[in-house]
Amino acid sequence: MIKLIIFFLIFSLSLLAKEIHPTSSFNSVGYVNCFIVNKNQLFAGNNIGIVDVFDIKTKKITNQIILPPLTTAMNKLIAQNIISVDYLNGKILIVSIGEKTFRNVWIYENNELKKIVDESKKLTIKKAMFVNDDRILFGTFGSEVILHDTYENYNLYKSHVEQSTIGGIMLSEDKTKMITSHESGKVNLIDVSTSKLLNTYDTQNVDNIYDVAYSNGVILTAGQDRRVAIYQNGEKDYHIKSNFPVYAVGLSPNGNTGAYSSGDEQNIQIFDTKTKKLGDILVGHTSRLTQIWFANEKEIYTVGNRHKIYYWKLN
Repeated sequence: MIKLIIFFLIFSLSLLAKEIHPTSSFNSVGYVNCFIVNKNQLFAGNNIGIVDVFDIKTKKITNQIILPPLTTAMNKLIAQNIISVDYLNGKILIVSIGEKTFRNVWIYENNELKKIVDESKKLTIKKAMFVNDDRILFGTFGSEVILHDTYENYNLYKSHVEQSTIGGIMLSEDKTKMITSHESGKVNLIDVSTSKLLNTYDTQNVDNIYDVAYSNGVILTAGQDRRVAIYQNGEKDYHIKSNFPVYAVGLSPNGNTGAYSSGDEQNIQIFDTKTKKLGDILVGHTSRLTQIWFANEKEIYTVGNRHKIYYWKLN
C-alpha cells in the first residue's frame, strides 16, 4: 500500500509544470530585434545594421548582410537599426530605420543588396513580409497596410485599417490573410489581395495589444492590460490573466499550444489553447521578450533585445 502511494505521488509530481532552460543559443554581433528561420538557416537583424545568417545545426554565423551606415548632420557615420526581416526563395527582405526615423527597405539576393523603398517616401514601416516573389506587404505604425509590387515598383493599394496605432502584424501560413492588432484592443483579420476587412475581434483586450499570433484559425494576443486573448473558430472567446504586461506571444502550427511572456522575469509560459491549462515555463531570458516563434509542435525560437536567440525543445 505504501509503495502504491509513493508511486502515485511520484507520478503526480511528474505531471506538474517544469522549468525548461534553453537547449542552445545563437550569438549575434549586435542586439537582435527580429529573426526568421528557414529550414537550415536563421536570419537575425540587429541594431548595428547587420543581418547575421546562422547555420541551424552548428549555430555558427555563415554570412553577414551589412547595410551601409547613415551620415548624420554632424557628418558622423551611424549604423542603421534593423527592425524587420523576412525570407522567401533565396531572398531576404530587410527594413531599417533611416534619417528622421523614416524607413529604408532592402532585398538581398544572389549576394547583392538592393534598396526598393527609400526613406524619402517618409514611411514608418513596422514590419515587411513577402506575399510572393513579386509582392510585399508593409504594415506601418499608423495602421496602414500597403501591398507593394516589386516588379512594377508600384503600390497596388494603401489602406488605413484602424484609427489606432498598430501593435502586431503577421500573415497566415498560406499568405492570403493578414492579422493586425492595435492600441485600441482590437484584432483585425484582413484579406491580403484586396485589404478587405474579414472580421474584427475585440471582446477580450481593453488596452494596447503589443503582439499577435495566428495559426490554424487560432488567434493569440499579447496585451498591455496583462491579458492573453484567445480567439478560436467555433469556440468561445476567452483570456488568460497574467501578472505583468504581455509583450510577445507564439502559437504552434496546429494552434493547440500557445506561449506568452510572463512576469517581470521575462519567462515564457506554455499553455494548451483548447483546455486553458498552463504547462511548462521556459526560463533564461533577462530582458523584454520581443519574439516567440514555433518551428513545429515541440521546437521554439525566442529573442529578447539582447545578443542571444534561444532555442528550446518542449517535453
